[in-house]
Amino acid sequence: MTTTPPKVFVSYSHDDDAHKAWVLNLANRLVLNGVDVMLDQWNLSLGSDLQRFMELGLTTADRVLAICTDPYVEKANGGTGGVGYEKMILSAQLMAEIGSDRIIPVVRRSTTRTPVPTFLLSKVYIDFQDDAVFERKYTELLRDIQGEQVVPRPALGANPFAVTSANIVPEVSFSSARYVSPATSGTVTFDFSNNDGKYVVGAGDYAFETKWSRGDNSALHVYNDPASIRTVALALDVNEIQQITNASTYDTSSRTRSPSVGEIVVWQNTAGYYLATRVEHVSSRGHGQPTDEVTFTYVIAPHKSKSFLPQ
Repeated sequence: MTTTPPKVFVSYSHDDDAHKAWVLNLANRLVLNGVDVMLDQWNLSLGSDLQRFMELGLTTADRVLAICTDPYVEKANGGTGGVGYEKMILSAQLMAEIGSDRIIPVVRRSTTRTPVPTFLLSKVYIDFQDDAVFERKYTELLRDIQGEQVVPRPALGANPFAVTSANIVPEVSFSSARYVSPATSGTVTFDFSNNDGKYVVGAGDYAFETKWSRGDNSALHVYNDPASIRTVALALDVNEIQQITNASTYDTSSRTRSPSVGEIVVWQNTAGYYLATRVEHVSSRGHGQPTDEVTFTYVIAPHKSKSFLPQ
């Protein structure tokens, strides 16, 4: 992660008031999350030198967000307006910095097969067209700007099959990285006797540090102790996660709950999002089985929704 606030310049076309408002909201979020954003809506007033603003911003920023819409792409490809002028500056920088990831194409609206300008075709873009996944995409963008990978790469280990003077048993890493699933839904199996019983699902504002411990041979205990967890509750009125219509109605008065196989735990994190986990299988060494292991299916409700009904 960077030690000084990254400076970001936002390049976009003034398509309509709704688009300008969307860009402003994105910039506001980034500023609140430690990003020094240069935006014409803040930095320009009547009589300001627009050309100097663009030149200074594009040449001094650490990253440039190119907010791509059909009008933006048309103006960039045609070299017209402010977008065309910015494209000229950025193209010159790309020639001088081949391989640079300084420019991030952000696709907001596109009705064509080519959602980015021609001069950015070689760049990996991030797609913000679906507002239903805005939070996940925003977290991905913010992590990239702040220099933090969504899934950190582990250190390179030794080849366990390399020829040595003696036969060795391949070692398997048991680091905490094994106890993370950044996706917003899935099925997880893990040994809750390791990593202090914790398993993290989701990422960014969607992160939940779930904590589990041994119960009886078909049940477990879950806790609201981790810093990211606000409450835990049991959804005893439903059999499937997709049947939950209002996650806020369940009893959250206790620090711990004890779900059995087939039962659903509803968690709320400190960012206000809801997670539902359905216990699929439990194995307990305290009852003669070889491992302390739980398998659970999970879904994180988007946009702080209280409903898990299919979208």
